[in-house]
Amino acid sequence: MAADQLVGPEPDMPGENARQLYLAILAEGGRIPISSVDAAEQTLIDQLVRTGLVLPNLMDGVYTAISPRAMVGRVSSELRSEATRLLLRAERLPSDMDGLTRAYDAVPSRADQLGEAVHVEGYEHIRHRITQLASDCRGEMLTAQPGPRAADVLELALKQELPVLARGCAMRTLYQPIALLEPAAVEYAAVVSERGARLRTLDESFQRMLIFDRSVAVVPAAGDHSKAAFITDPAAVAFLVSVYERDWARADAVQWDVPATQHAARTAADRVGRLLATGLTQRAVATRLGLSERTVAGHIARLRTWYGAQTLFQLGWLMRGGDRTE
Repeated sequence: MAADQLVGPEPDMPGENARQLYLAILAEGGRIPISSVDAAEQTLIDQLVRTGLVLPNLMDGVYTAISPRAMVGRVSSELRSEATRLLLRAERLPSDMDGLTRAYDAVPSRADQLGEAVHVEGYEHIRHRITQLASDCRGEMLTAQPGPRAADVLELALKQELPVLARGCAMRTLYQPIALLEPAAVEYAAVVSERGARLRTLDESFQRMLIFDRSVAVVPAAGDHSKAAFITDPAAVAFLVSVYERDWARADAVQWDVPATQHAARTAADRVGRLLATGLTQRAVATRLGLSERTVAGHIARLRTWYGAQTLFQLGWLMRGGDRTE
């Protein structure tokens, strides 16, 4: 349904040129002869007539200026009537759609789909289906989001998730520590946290997934996330929920307010150092923290400067408790 079918057209307001012409008519005593209006002015006069600021008096052959108060009173009354109509329409809408809503909710899951994963290809199609699942969510939404997320993706997620939280649904999200270095991610997390969402960070590699009401799970089906699998098999969904709960139990709670850049960078670098000290390679550390190897290399360089270490072995020793050179 087109927007203009729901909301009436805005009343015409005079443009700047029409306003100047109205002032010119007032300067002439509030009346000008119809015969004195040229073709260029006629469009402006017509606009003033439509808004009710000028009336043609054919008997006297003049255009007469009308007080704006009369126009304001008329238009205000029309707008109030339209607003009342729209409010009544909004109140009736849920009951008007009640039959269709109950029919939608009553459709059972097809038996021949159990055990199958529906694969959806294309970012727009995936987002549309996820939006539908979010709008149908009534109990709990679990999400695991490794790696950085673009600001526009977070903005879209916010529009999608705030209504879920407003309905009283529980929402939990897992991030990797890299999120602490992304201002957009921290701001997003702060907003949803205020609405009741719970977010944690996990210093491990984990799978991206979304789980709605513990009945539908969404996981990537392609490395570039251009394809997703929508899983409804109860056993498969229950397994993914158990994986999520295991990761959630090991994750760290975070105070989601915007951190100082230096503190956040130091926190991420310390995580890199702790994992290196356990014997992991630079590539393994990058995979586990959801960072690029180049970023990990930058953190290592900063750690060596902070600890005055010449080698990775010396860095590991110092981070395990050796004397640090300031």
